Amino acid sequence: MFVCPRCGNKDERYIGHKNGAPYCRKCIIFSGEEAKGIEHPPKKAPLSLAYKLSEEQSNLSRRIVENFVNGVDTLVYAVCGSGKTEISYGVLAYAISHGFRAGFALPRRDVVIELYWRMMKAFPNNKVVAVYGDHHRRLEGDIVILTTHQLYRYPEYFDLLVMDEIDAFPFKGNDVLIALYKKSLRGHCVLMSATPSEAILKEFGKENHGILELMTRFHKKPIPVPKVELSIPIFQVLKIIKKLREYGKQGKPCFVFAPTIDLCETLYSNVSIAVKGGDYVHSERENKDQIINAFKAGKLNYLLTTSVLERGVTIKNLQVLVYQADKRSIYDSATLIQISGRVGRKMDAPNGEVIFFAEKETEEIADAVRKIEHYNTFL
Repeated sequence: MFVCPRCGNKDERYIGHKNGAPYCRKCIIFSGEEAKGIEHPPKKAPLSLAYKLSEEQSNLSRRIVENFVNGVDTLVYAVCGSGKTEISYGVLAYAISHGFRAGFALPRRDVVIELYWRMMKAFPNNKVVAVYGDHHRRLEGDIVILTTHQLYRYPEYFDLLVMDEIDAFPFKGNDVLIALYKKSLRGHCVLMSATPSEAILKEFGKENHGILELMTRFHKKPIPVPKVELSIPIFQVLKIIKKLREYGKQGKPCFVFAPTIDLCETLYSNVSIAVKGGDYVHSERENKDQIINAFKAGKLNYLLTTSVLERGVTIKNLQVLVYQADKRSIYDSATLIQISGRVGRKMDAPNGEVIFFAEKETEEIADAVRKIEHYNTFL
């Protein structure tokens, strides 16, 4: 029986033959130059942080390092806005200072690019490399920041691999990407999520694994609890228009989430007639990066979006509206929690409004509200 050496596939439906030799159709797209695996000498890795870690963050960072030193994989279960990325800097610095190969993987290209610039500032004396899509001229550095798709370039390479957003598309439930992640490790991992699955929690609850929790935001303010407003879709549109006008007068930017590309475009065509100064983005929209940057720069008052912006975005005074939040095939509890987590992330703007518009309150909506209220009890 043929077993793919890259992804472990042995399903005959995904095995082809060329010139008499078998090959795997599941992971055939993952081919190209691989890292040479040069050993790294120990280097100093002084950190330059934009703000001082809180006592809780510092303790968690120290415990992650202890786990790594003791050969224990770690799951960091930390709420949106807790500063998970900064918490991981300590173990990355430790790895660099001991000559270990360190990586930081994420599912999405745009977040990799943003994190690359943040890491450059945090590790000013070290070589930080970003690898994604067609951007792979340099594969090795003191820290490699990469999309999960690019892990195929690093077989048995990383002594330390930090993985954020492990519950996000396209990594979540993708057996090929999960296999590539496992194959890239020759050491230990630190997995991070605000909404880990029950399966992941169970796996890391076993002996020799560690779950570290941080249920408060770095600024010690509560996560805004979503309001639920029930009405039919046409009235939801009218309410969204009313809220956008209100936020516009207050100078507050707003994300309006729609469940699908078609609904996003249709909603924008209706809303934009009544409220100017906005735009829309989704996975197929041309120039979406430029539109998102214009919004971040304050050139747009609101942005309609699909779930492409549910993670990895921090904008001061952001408000969030969710259109047809009862679309259960799109909006599960974890997605709704992540969307809510966009609000109130800044120290000088810790509050904001989240509204779920729906015809009926689904269990997913109720669960998201319950969990956010539970997180706030840790303050």
